[in-house]
Amino acid sequence: MIACPQCDAVYRAVQPAPRARAVCARCHTVLIAPHRQAGQRLIAVALAVVVLIGAATLTPFLRVEAGGMSNATSVLGAALAFSARPMLMALTLAVAALIVFVPVLRALLILYVLTPIVLDRPPARHARAAFRLSEALRPWSMAEVFAIGCAVALVKISDLAQVEFGPAFWMFSALVILIVVQDTFMCRYSVWTSLEK
Repeated sequence: MIACPQCDAVYRAVQPAPRARAVCARCHTVLIAPHRQAGQRLIAVALAVVVLIGAATLTPFLRVEAGGMSNATSVLGAALAFSARPMLMALTLAVAALIVFVPVLRALLILYVLTPIVLDRPPARHARAAFRLSEALRPWSMAEVFAIGCAVALVKISDLAQVEFGPAFWMFSALVILIVVQDTFMCRYSVWTSLEK
């Protein structure tokens, strides 16, 4: 049995034909959409996410110049901007977790779960719990929200100051695309089925 994540309609799970999808009859949410070589693509995307976030936290995100004064910051610098005040330390940790640590943890969990499956080996120890945690963290992985929010804010202040995008900005832009690709290729039903074998 499979339940629609949007409207909770319950169906008998039937593997669709190649290049076909199982869709909820009530709300048209895609329930099962297996893709050929999706595991390899997801592993490649997860590795790219880890590399991009790791590099983006260390390289300059942007530089703002106004009135003869200039300031540059990295993603980690933006996350730690509130750390000067002890009362805002919880906010600092939350920002750093949501834009850096949670996306990296999710990508590492996906690598841990999918690598043995793609290599035709038995699932890794505690792979079900790891995949369940990865899915639970999905709403809290906000690196792409951070990138889009920054882009909107920078467009707004471009009239007041000169803004230069650093390499980390472009890495986060690529990250937004990769996360969309990851969600497109991820057939959760197929992963759960592989973990139950």
